[in-house]
Amino acid sequence: MYRPAQAGRRQCVQFAIVPWGALDARAWGEAAGLPAAELAQVLGTYATRVITPRGSCAVSGLELMTALRPPTRAVKDAATGAWSSGPNPGSLTAPVDPAPPEAPDEHPVVAALHPRGHRRTPGEVLDEEAYEWIRDPELLTDEECAKPYAVGIDVNMAFAAAANRLNVGLGPAAHIHNPAFDPKLPGSWLVNLSHIEIDPRLPNPFTPHGVRPDGPAWYATPTVAYAVELGHRVQPEQAYVRREHGPYLDSWYSRLRDAYMATMEQLGVVSGMGEAEFLAAMDRHKQVDAGQAAVLSAIKSTVKGGIGKLRERPQGVGYRPGERWPALERPTWRPDIRAAVISAARINMHRKMLKLAGVGLFPVAVLSDCAVYLSDGPSPLDFLPRTPEDKPLPGGLRLGVSPGMVKCEGSQPMMWAVQMLDQGHNPARHIKGTDASADGE
Repeated sequence: MYRPAQAGRRQCVQFAIVPWGALDARAWGEAAGLPAAELAQVLGTYATRVITPRGSCAVSGLELMTALRPPTRAVKDAATGAWSSGPNPGSLTAPVDPAPPEAPDEHPVVAALHPRGHRRTPGEVLDEEAYEWIRDPELLTDEECAKPYAVGIDVNMAFAAAANRLNVGLGPAAHIHNPAFDPKLPGSWLVNLSHIEIDPRLPNPFTPHGVRPDGPAWYATPTVAYAVELGHRVQPEQAYVRREHGPYLDSWYSRLRDAYMATMEQLGVVSGMGEAEFLAAMDRHKQVDAGQAAVLSAIKSTVKGGIGKLRERPQGVGYRPGERWPALERPTWRPDIRAAVISAARINMHRKMLKLAGVGLFPVAVLSDCAVYLSDGPSPLDFLPRTPEDKPLPGGLRLGVSPGMVKCEGSQPMMWAVQMLDQGHNPARHIKGTDASADGE
């Protein structure tokens, strides 16, 4: 609700109508049950650290991108001296259609290529999603089965960390055939990575289900760059690349990182803590202050929801496949950027797991940014490797509060994890005693 502008400034009041579901429990935790004064403080803190909430946390995440990198700026005409609106370099300035493999099934560009109901193959659609993988129980060793615990470790703000310094496309894609791969060029590449051997005790880095690809498939630039990093030659058959590119999400990451770190500090978890002290602080941080815990939950949901909104699907019963929907008219409807972030997050996770595999540690399950390892004790300190100087293994999974570092997700008896694997369930989903997806993870 706005007051009339005075002296070029406008004041407004935002309303959160709690009985109408303004505060989704998956994003805001128990905030809706707080007394009005405490709830107002929670929303004010979020507005100060992130952005004035305007709808869901996902919407706020998208609005934050636009606020930090507006699509237009004032441009002065050198001849007349008049000011007008012009595109802002480094921003998403206009809606662009996705390349065919980047578009969801409902998009008009897909409807123009395939009949309705056609199931696209990996050679027709970009499938960059987070991990959902379990190890074959037959590959568990006797030594692993002798360990009494399964311990889950979870990467802090994994998608935000992946967005940091990520080079993404800003404009429309150019279609090229038989290109030379360029890791500095954001886009989607049709390339065969099925020849690359990966230890079966690790998830394959090139598919979200962790199973080896069986032929050519579309991948975002970070995934193909990782194949090169592992020492393999790649020869794409086709690519949709974006010549105009830049670190569009850097300021978005910085804002959300600072908000997350400030909130964690108020909950008693600070950078530079010893590992045992950090784990103890994490065990109690949600009980320190219910309001700040709600802010923390909302910040995490702003990251995941904001990335998800980059590929918002059609909504409403009146929609018909092949029609355009309102989200497509936003400059920030960019499924290629979403794919690049998720690709980078998955590759970051695999790189660290590969480092641990180098000293004989292999996960039994991975769900998005959570990996489960078998351990001699119930703490990550009981299995995470150390250097001879008693330091965390460089390049591995390291305990700490900063984005990209890890925390303990939970621990369970080893037999519980083995039974989950035998039944085809993912222990990483339930390692803390609840369903991770039901908790908004």
